[in-house]
Amino acid sequence: MTSIKHHIPDALLLEYASGRLAEPFALVVATHVSLCDECRARLSAHEMAGGAVMEAHEKAALSGSLRDNVMAQLDDAVEEAPVYERSSIFPAPIMEALKGRPPKWKPLGRGVRQSILKHGKAGSVRLLYIPPGMAVPDHSHGGLELTLVLQGAFSDEGGHFGVGDVEVADDAVEHTPVAAKGEACICIAATDAALKFNAFIPKLLQPIFRI
Repeated sequence: MTSIKHHIPDALLLEYASGRLAEPFALVVATHVSLCDECRARLSAHEMAGGAVMEAHEKAALSGSLRDNVMAQLDDAVEEAPVYERSSIFPAPIMEALKGRPPKWKPLGRGVRQSILKHGKAGSVRLLYIPPGMAVPDHSHGGLELTLVLQGAFSDEGGHFGVGDVEVADDAVEHTPVAAKGEACICIAATDAALKFNAFIPKLLQPIFRI
C-alpha cells in the first residue's frame, strides 16, 4: 500500500526479525508488514543481515540422531500448521490469530466494540471497532502501545492514521484518538501494560474489559 505514512520503527523490526518481540506486538508487526512494501523490504534486510552474522559464526557439529530428530519435528510442524489467507479487511496474520473464524465482538459502550485475540503476561492484543466520529477516552500508557488501522481512520495528537498506518505510543504519550467520519474505524492494538485513563468511568470499567 503506497499511501501508508506511519511505519514500524527499525528497533521493533529488528526485535521481530530476531524473534525477541513479544507475541502481541509481533502480531501487529506481522500484519503491518503484510500491508507495507517499505517495511517488508526493511524487514528482509534485517533478516539477511542476521543470516550473514549466523553464517560467520563457527558451526557446531550435530550428531546424526539429533539432526534427524530436529528435522522430523520441523516436518511435523509444517504439515500440521494450517495456512490462512486474508478475509475481508483482516490480513492473514490476523486470520491465523482468529483461527479462520470471524471476530467475536463484545460491546464496550457507545457503539465501541472489541475482540480480544490474546491476553497474558506478555501483554494483550485486540481488535477495536470504533464508530465514525467517536472518541476513545483520553489516556496515557504504562508501557508500549501499537495500533494499526485496518479500516477507516483516526486522528489524535500524533497525527492522522489511515489504513495500514501504525501508531507507536509509549509512556510519554497522552492522547484522545477520534475515529474519522465515514466508515467505522477498525484497528488492531497491542499493549504490554494497562492503559491509564483520566476519566472515572473508563477507570472503573477497565478491569472488566481488560484494557
